[in-house]
Amino acid sequence: MKLTEYDISHPYAATVVSTERLTASGTDEIRHLVLGIPSATFNYLEGQSIGVLVPGPHPFGNENHFRLYSIANARNGEDGNMSEISICVRRCFYTDEVSGERYPGIASNYLCDAAVGQSIRITGPYGRQFMAPRDPSCNLLMMGVGTGIAPFRAFLKHIYEEHKAWKGQVRLFYGARTGLDLVYMNDQNKDIALYYDRETFKAFEALSPRPHADAPVDMASAIKSNAAEVWALLQDPKTYTYVSGLSKLEEQLDAVLAEIAGSPAAWKTLKNKLITEKRWSTLFYE
Repeated sequence: MKLTEYDISHPYAATVVSTERLTASGTDEIRHLVLGIPSATFNYLEGQSIGVLVPGPHPFGNENHFRLYSIANARNGEDGNMSEISICVRRCFYTDEVSGERYPGIASNYLCDAAVGQSIRITGPYGRQFMAPRDPSCNLLMMGVGTGIAPFRAFLKHIYEEHKAWKGQVRLFYGARTGLDLVYMNDQNKDIALYYDRETFKAFEALSPRPHADAPVDMASAIKSNAAEVWALLQDPKTYTYVSGLSKLEEQLDAVLAEIAGSPAAWKTLKNKLITEKRWSTLFYE
């Protein structure tokens, strides 16, 4: 679905309650923003997203600049406060392929620069295809990179803090450029580590082999190191798989899972089965 196809006609007024940097200085800036939304009509579930409307003027005369961000908390609100939600934002910059000029991403810089108390217009929530199953005996296989961790933070908070009776196996494969960039899993914030002692939960980290050379995150090695377990989960009819992050992650996963399956054809057959049964969900961004 294109961004121009989303309904933004009924925005909500949100207020920045807090803004916290999740990565150390010297690495990419990623922030955790908590937004206060007093309207009782704003309801959502884990895996959904909100839209952020950045006021203009903008190029081509657009009144607003619109971008989507995954909600990073469970349905009972950030820290149990129903009137607050959180999002995870990376400060982005882009380089013009023709001129070579570097310029800031409009929405990400707007949000990263937002001060406590600032008013921000949001829309949504959007998306119902990226949600955890209701059956607590189901397995969750989650794979993501960068700010793609946001919906998984929401999933974990829901099944371990709100649901509290989750019996299925939960596996998280999460990648970042360096250990300092492992959002919600580094020295700045350890939210995900809160679940390490749960019997059903395991997390596996994937890093870039050459972060200073911008080499991609080596998600393949993390998955291959646990190939038997990953393959068994994928074949289990009670497993739901979620993939979130940069769109190029899909190509990496297809390659390594085809290797584990024995051939691209074997993996394609299983993947199509998972998609048909609504047990393979993706949430990609550029």
